[in-house]
Amino acid sequence: MFSYSFFDKSPSFAKSRALYFKVVAGGAFLIILTIMSMLPIYWGALWKPSVQLHKIHGWIVDFDGDMIGQAVTQAFTSATGQNTQISWRVVDTARFPNGPSDVASSVVDEKCWVAVVVNANATRNLQQAVSSQDGSYNGTHAITAYAEEARNENAYRAFISPITQGILQQVSIRFALQFAHQLSSSGSANVTALASAAPSVLVQPVSFTMANIRPFDVPVAQAVDLVGLIYLLILSFIASMINFAARETVSGLDRLLTLRSLILLRLISPIVMYFPVSLFYSLVSLAFQVPFTRAFGHAGFFIYWMLSWMSMSALGLACEAMLTILGQRFIAFFLFPWIISNVSVSSLPIEALPGIFRYGYAAPFYNVSRAVRTIVFNTKNEVGLNFGVQFAWIGVSFVTITLFQYLARRRLEKQLRNMPDEQNVESGEASEVKQRNV
Repeated sequence: MFSYSFFDKSPSFAKSRALYFKVVAGGAFLIILTIMSMLPIYWGALWKPSVQLHKIHGWIVDFDGDMIGQAVTQAFTSATGQNTQISWRVVDTARFPNGPSDVASSVVDEKCWVAVVVNANATRNLQQAVSSQDGSYNGTHAITAYAEEARNENAYRAFISPITQGILQQVSIRFALQFAHQLSSSGSANVTALASAAPSVLVQPVSFTMANIRPFDVPVAQAVDLVGLIYLLILSFIASMINFAARETVSGLDRLLTLRSLILLRLISPIVMYFPVSLFYSLVSLAFQVPFTRAFGHAGFFIYWMLSWMSMSALGLACEAMLTILGQRFIAFFLFPWIISNVSVSSLPIEALPGIFRYGYAAPFYNVSRAVRTIVFNTKNEVGLNFGVQFAWIGVSFVTITLFQYLARRRLEKQLRNMPDEQNVESGEASEVKQRNV
């Protein structure tokens, strides 16, 4: 013992060295296999998202019905139809009896991603400003674009806001040129006097306001709705490893308990453990003043805590189930795909991803993120559905843990029966376990 150098030529040590290289090479191969099979999922979710923009829907609602409304409608309907463009469509104003407020409510209710509203009497207000040479005229009151950043801040910042504002800026420039030409050629107004008294009427007859009705105004929320979920999964995994060590390495309960008792222990113990852990995880966000009261008042924090508890259970019990099959040596090769498959559908809208990512609607991360956005930013409320997905994953894990543990116990009993009596120091114990199971 402790007497060899690494390149010692002793036959006995050479065998150990060869075994070491075999394990390292095999491990490297498995890591490479994991890289090539799993990382493309996440890379693919972020690769060329612009080619999926046609799956993002936008509305044009013309309450003006005149010159400005026609210009806006024409500009947006000519900027659609390709895969790299938002799918714009004109929506009848009859759907919105209460005017723009109903349009804003539809955006919050996720009927569309963005809605461009030409406000009522926009053209008439411009014409009156020309007639009265009104220096207080504000062209930004003509058009309002409604969107919610908190629904998906990445999509809002990368696509929705830049594309919408780009089209509206083009409308503003083109309309200003056409309107100035119209005034100068018609002779219906003294352009010189108008330029002196009300320059904004000529320079910017039409502009817009970008109404971010649900702003992502809590930067620390990024640690709650995505990055923190990775930490939550890792914590759940650590809890599974602690339970495994306590059950099999330290106490030996896996060979002392009946099958029924062992299964109940594996189902109940992790969930009980997650309860206080999820509380302290949630308290970190509360300490950094994440506003949990916007949607549900003071109950918001409790709902978030329960969500964290159930998501830890959904994520951790899956690790618990796979630990039975893969063991301590290979469980990391489940953890990595489990993280990747969840993160891949949480960064950009699933609607804007290739069809293979539709599984994301049933992914724990996606649903936790959706619920967190509702609690913190008061976005569309589907918290019941989001909890339901966590319950479904917990149910699946209950079934798989039961099945896998049953198979593992059968395999262990078979191994113990096949061992010679003089080597089977636990044969009496195994027999007792078998009889009690029967």
